[in-house]
Amino acid sequence: MSATPEGGATPWSGRFERTPERFQQRFGASLPVDQRLYAEDVAGSIAHARMLGAQGVLSREDVDAIVSGLQAIREDIEAGRLQFDVASEDIHMAIEKELVRRVGEAGKRLHTARSRNDQVATDARLFVKRRVQEIVALANRLRATIVDLAEAHVETVMPGYTHMQKAQPVSFAHHLLAYFWMVTRDVRRLRAAYDAADVSPLGSAALAGTTFPIDRRATAAELGFSSVAPNSMDAVSDRDFAADAIYACALGMVHLSRLCEELVLWSIEEFGFVTLDDAWATGSSIMPQKKNPDFAELVRGKTGRTVGDLVALLVTLKGLPLAYNKDMQEDKEPLFDALDTYADSLVAVEGMLSTMRVNTERMAAAALGGYMAATDLADLLASKGVPFREAHEIVGRLVLACERSGRRLQDLSAAELTAACPDLGEDALAALDIQSVVARRTSEGGTAPERVREQIAAAGASLAADERWLAENPPV
Repeated sequence: MSATPEGGATPWSGRFERTPERFQQRFGASLPVDQRLYAEDVAGSIAHARMLGAQGVLSREDVDAIVSGLQAIREDIEAGRLQFDVASEDIHMAIEKELVRRVGEAGKRLHTARSRNDQVATDARLFVKRRVQEIVALANRLRATIVDLAEAHVETVMPGYTHMQKAQPVSFAHHLLAYFWMVTRDVRRLRAAYDAADVSPLGSAALAGTTFPIDRRATAAELGFSSVAPNSMDAVSDRDFAADAIYACALGMVHLSRLCEELVLWSIEEFGFVTLDDAWATGSSIMPQKKNPDFAELVRGKTGRTVGDLVALLVTLKGLPLAYNKDMQEDKEPLFDALDTYADSLVAVEGMLSTMRVNTERMAAAALGGYMAATDLADLLASKGVPFREAHEIVGRLVLACERSGRRLQDLSAAELTAACPDLGEDALAALDIQSVVARRTSEGGTAPERVREQIAAAGASLAADERWLAENPPV
């Protein structure tokens, strides 16, 4: 290897006679990926500098120069006035190099009592906390849209399915609220990832701590961490918080994918339950009549990527000895990708739901098919003392007869029902009414309108609690 161009010396060049050439620089650099941590890196460095000043490690003049220099660097990055060379390796060295260029010797003293090991861990934790808050806000917006739709469709009846076969009629609101509770659990997992990230590693240095009289709790407080990591080796090597965040995103994407699969099905001509807004569909380059649910399909497709992000990080971590290893540089791509993909998908799904047209008449017509009142006939017989297994067989024969004759259960007369079983009379006709079938499911969590309204109230309370959490944990 030959020496790098002027200004390209590494922070460890005192130990080495030669420095990396361009391939090694490119292969080893994380700057193209981790440069998005610039705000967190600047915040961590400012907190570290102020703490060193308070502890008498740095002079007040050095601290002032460092802080003003870092603030100016952050402003220039955000304004697009500052670009970094890949030879800087990572965002930490890029900012430090620029700081030294601007403020001189004071910039060289900033790295006292810390390592890039605790620095990057601090940056990543701050990033996860901020990004999780943003994603929870997006998830809450989706949940609010679901609640609004549910309130509008408590009385809308649609087929419920098992094995993709019509099973029992349900309220459309009830069906939608199932996704509300899925996303609610995703928010719980996101909040758990936030809590896992809310521990400061700063001051752990490379792995063993430092000999300088630092105050870890001061930097933790300034950066908005609720506690400090109790073990310096664990602090620099822990990426559980990143795995937690990706897992929350991966399972969240699985839930969005399930919903998008239903949107795809519901929007095809054979179902016709919903019509997606033109803004959330695309056409065909050859078939003029087509309106494709591309955005729902994209969310479904991106789910595999997010699951892959989780696998990638877990496999990266699985064989690493303590403490820090260069392998851990590979944690950011899956972390960033999972968080970004889930955030974008939440926006897309909320957009589709909030603008789609619900075809209630088509749903109601579909709810009359599939012999979906059969269970209620069997329940009626069971309530009259007929063993349920016998009732099941009696109604099964009725369904078979209707199927052979091309009739619905609702087409049968009271006389035909009584002929099938003496215990079926006029009351059996009421049992076959689809709206009544829905209304009778009054067990807790059931699809009866009063139970669905209870769910909507509970959903509103759950959403309000998570909105309060966001208000109580503003980004630092």
